[in-house]
Amino acid sequence: MTHTVGVLGATGAVGQRLVQLLDPHPEFEIGCLTASSESAGRPYRDAAKWRIPTPIPEDVADLTVKETDPEAVPDDVDMLFSSLPSSVGERVESGFAEAGYVVSSNSSNQRMAPDVPLVIPEVNADHLGLLEVQRDERGWDGALVKNPNCSTITMVPTLAALDEFGLSRVHVATLQAVSGAGYDGVTSMEIIDNAIPHIGGEEEKMESESRKLLGSFDGAELSMHGATVSASCNRIPTLDGHLENVWAETDEEASVEDAIEAMEEYEAIDLPSSPDPLIEVFEDPGRPQPRLDRERENGMQISAGGVRETETGLQYNCLAHNTLRGAAGASVLNGELLAKEGYL
Repeated sequence: MTHTVGVLGATGAVGQRLVQLLDPHPEFEIGCLTASSESAGRPYRDAAKWRIPTPIPEDVADLTVKETDPEAVPDDVDMLFSSLPSSVGERVESGFAEAGYVVSSNSSNQRMAPDVPLVIPEVNADHLGLLEVQRDERGWDGALVKNPNCSTITMVPTLAALDEFGLSRVHVATLQAVSGAGYDGVTSMEIIDNAIPHIGGEEEKMESESRKLLGSFDGAELSMHGATVSASCNRIPTLDGHLENVWAETDEEASVEDAIEAMEEYEAIDLPSSPDPLIEVFEDPGRPQPRLDRERENGMQISAGGVRETETGLQYNCLAHNTLRGAAGASVLNGELLAKEGYL
């Protein structure tokens, strides 16, 4: 069955990635694109300054961009993918859900709301059950689902694999690509020959979102995971791909071999965009690397390597493509889960 979908904020960096992924998708057909009032009324090919290294899809190039307003979206749209800036998403996403639309959103607003599912399908698909709570409490016919921050998505699947040993404490230092800040986020004069040891709000997102994703849902409410998570986030001059150094402490002793086996055998999910295996572990201590490994499995696979024991647990590196697995691809994957579970 094919579902008609729309993209909110379709002209931006993540919006363009969503269009790229959705145009050939086997289950979704783009029927609506929205953007700011400055872009509304124009053909998408004129409104979007296309920056993706593949041609703009012909199927959508001539679609007329609409205002980001529930009144402007056709009734036959089954689901909306949101790549809106969080300040805009905070204002309008609830209005779309109240109007009856199911929204799979990459925007950071409401990720930590107790009745909003924050989902990585391979990790916590059961948290989608929060939608029943959300609809009861808010009186919505639609729904709002979030995917986490791009740096959080990179790390959490590896932590979920290690949680069988009783995850108790996590420290992470990130080396994040400039595309994570958007096209206008970091100037060349700032980042060339440099590294920036602060990304506003990023550390707090990793620390809180990780515990929500790894938490447990009892059918009525969600309990946060008990692990302590500490993050240090850094911007470096790579284009795409967030590389992260992780130190994980566990209640039970876990060897390098135990950790590698747990990651390699961590179960994928039967959705079109989910890779199998979900996590690829390298024996080469010099991998993963952004340029070499960010495109694995269409940019949706998590790479890990450099696993070793420390005095308090394990240390390893992980990598994911931040605008694919970490943003647009994550929203599409959540959309696939929503469709599979009958929420459309």
